[in-house]
Amino acid sequence: MDRLSLSWPCVALLVGCSLWQSGLLNAQELQLPESTLASGRPVTEVSAVSEAELFAACDCPRSTNCRGRCVDWSSVPGSIRPLHRPGNFPVPPTGPGYYSLTDAMHGICRDKPRKNGYPPFALMPPSYFDADFRYVESLPFSDRTLSERLKRWQLSDCATFSTGGQFWTRYMSERNSRLSPNNNDYNLSRVRAFGDLLIGDRIRFYGEFIWADSFGEDLAPLPIDVNRGDALNLFVEVKLFETHDKPVYARVGRQELLLGSQRLVSTLDWANTRRTFDGVRVFRQGEQWDLDVFYTAFVPPNPNGLDQLDDNREFAGAWATYRPQKGHFVDFFYLYAENENAVAQQRIVRAPADIHTIGTRYAGDHCGWLWDFWGAMQFGELNGQDIVAGAGTASVGRSFKQALWSPAAWIAYDYASGDSDPTAGNAHTFNHLYPFGHYYLGWADQVGRQNIHDLNAHLYLYPANWITVWLQYHHFWLDESRDALYNAGGVAIRRDATGAAGTNVGDEIDVVMNFHLANNSDLLLGYSYLFGGSFLTNTSGPDNMSLFYLMFQQRW
Repeated sequence: MDRLSLSWPCVALLVGCSLWQSGLLNAQELQLPESTLASGRPVTEVSAVSEAELFAACDCPRSTNCRGRCVDWSSVPGSIRPLHRPGNFPVPPTGPGYYSLTDAMHGICRDKPRKNGYPPFALMPPSYFDADFRYVESLPFSDRTLSERLKRWQLSDCATFSTGGQFWTRYMSERNSRLSPNNNDYNLSRVRAFGDLLIGDRIRFYGEFIWADSFGEDLAPLPIDVNRGDALNLFVEVKLFETHDKPVYARVGRQELLLGSQRLVSTLDWANTRRTFDGVRVFRQGEQWDLDVFYTAFVPPNPNGLDQLDDNREFAGAWATYRPQKGHFVDFFYLYAENENAVAQQRIVRAPADIHTIGTRYAGDHCGWLWDFWGAMQFGELNGQDIVAGAGTASVGRSFKQALWSPAAWIAYDYASGDSDPTAGNAHTFNHLYPFGHYYLGWADQVGRQNIHDLNAHLYLYPANWITVWLQYHHFWLDESRDALYNAGGVAIRRDATGAAGTNVGDEIDVVMNFHLANNSDLLLGYSYLFGGSFLTNTSGPDNMSLFYLMFQQRW
């Protein structure tokens, strides 16, 4: 991990210098003044082709002459990655309607949702560097919203700049918080702001700031609650070359990762701090095939200081996605996760560990039928023990877009292996790595994808185009009675080493409602209740808990 110990700002600086020296980034691309051009820095000569000849070859109204090349800004940056469908995905209504409360109040009936780089929902798992505002290029300035006017500023023929961000505040009320005898009422607040500089279609500099804090809590804040000012993302991105008419990019520095269904790799937007890594990523997006290769280290949030990578926690892998047709996703992946830190929970050793994960997924829809099948196997070494573990999901659903409230219903089964004896023999407990656990196994966050069976059902309803109602039911039971119950953060929170407490964890109901108030404004509220089964009843602590939350978010 020594190579990653070099701080990411230094890496970005070195890459920038090498780009300057190579001629990929120079004064003419930035349109610097003549005094700078005369300073002796190397400058690539502009092609002798005339401006009239150049623009005769450019058939896009947003093309510019950048150093003798035609740049179509409506397709830049080409590195934006569309979000893959998560598991148990919704099917929002389409067609004429009111798509926000503001639309309804002003009687603005739209033929379809207004274009936006942000989703009409309070949570947004994708990173802001993947928010697609390229459509703004086709809008007259007078027709743009305030948020859109902050995007795609044309600094010169070779440079554009965008900015934006978010503020949210969330009230949390937890009874028997974290399955302890304590109640916890508190507020979470977060501010994010980003800047995105594009130099032609070759170079991108992206930075994003985050401030997150917790107020009035009765229990100590969780590690994911507080980060009082730091870089969430800070990287340089370069288009290396093209293959089969599609560009290949390299991204170096601090960056969030989100892959596939997010069962193993997610930004975890429910967390007040989100999740980020330091390292390098090389990727290509094609018409049908995408490929990602990355080598990083996890960056834990530091509440009161600068975040630093944990060079004992490497994370690397390769991820390929095939899209045989629109809305269908087939994933193939290999992930490597190392944790050299010593970790023990409930008398179970969790690290040091070297974990290799291979898996696949197929998700899609046809004629109203929905499906999502996912599976993964793990091998490697845990504190001298060989790892042999696995997990899988099978879910099918049905959408009725023309029916009242456009319902979509799912029934699913999730499984992750446990260990019959965590203290001896091979290790069989699946490790869920860096998931969006909150989304999949109940919003109370007391169950993670480790040593678990979960039979669950989901129902999405849209009483209006701007209102989303999501109902969930989960029945949980342990895979192995002598292994632990692991929460959404992967922490072992309850265990009966004898197995006498049984395997029935209990049942959970979740009600989630999102009100899309205006173009970038949302109100989210929800309630979750975990009814404990014999396992929780027979182990130390409360056998039930509840969560109520109310959140407002504003993006710009």
